[in-house]
Amino acid sequence: MSHTRTTGGFTLIELMIVVAIIAILAAIATPLYQTYVARAQATAGLSDITPGRTAYETLVNQGVVSGGVYANAGNLGLPAVTPNCTISATAPAGGDSRIRCTLMGATAVRNKYIDLVRDSSGSWRCVSDLKPSYMPRSCSPG
Repeated sequence: MSHTRTTGGFTLIELMIVVAIIAILAAIATPLYQTYVARAQATAGLSDITPGRTAYETLVNQGVVSGGVYANAGNLGLPAVTPNCTISATAPAGGDSRIRCTLMGATAVRNKYIDLVRDSSGSWRCVSDLKPSYMPRSCSPG
């Protein structure tokens, strides 16, 4: 009497190995994905306020001298809120003017800011309080 054994599935050890491999891949991929999402949201926030720089320079070229005009994001053609951030503008007398995006979105970037800063010589720079790995390439830590 001979016994024939047929295999009809996976063994428990094979299934455990597959689950372990998936867990390792997920552990590696999740932080990378979160960094990607945070950087994308920060870059989108920067793109929301960038048109304000052009509008600001247009007002300067038109001879507008009232700081109150520059301190209103609406006068710079920017909405107060976008899906990516809350936008504000400041123009203190004799100081640097700022167009600020206070970010919304992922926990890693929520309530952080990205500023476009114009100094008295007319030069623009981008500063932010984001972690370096989340910052758009054109910004510096600030």
